[in-house]
Amino acid sequence: MDMLLMGLCMTFVGVAVTAMAFVAATRPRWSTPAVQPELPAAKVAPARFFSDHVAASIPLQPLVPIEVLLQQIENHVRLEQAAAESFVAFPTQALLHSKTTSPFVN
Repeated sequence: MDMLLMGLCMTFVGVAVTAMAFVAATRPRWSTPAVQPELPAAKVAPARFFSDHVAASIPLQPLVPIEVLLQQIENHVRLEQAAAESFVAFPTQALLHSKTTSPFVN
């Protein structure tokens, strides 16, 4: 019986401390200064993020034709496939950590 009462008292103390911490964390802050200094009115610039204005420096035509880019990607894939096939045929530690010859890799 004594242990049950001790457990209830400890539970009550824990709930009380938790409730006080919750109230302290959620109460609004009313500590505003009594006199606020006047700030000079600044002219607000119009937002241009969703502007319809298109920058003149953006070229309308792509610099590189799409066929050239597709050819470079195909060459890259071929090089990677050849490297994978050579590793599968003869796996070594040196081949696993060797650099690729592809121009797309830094």
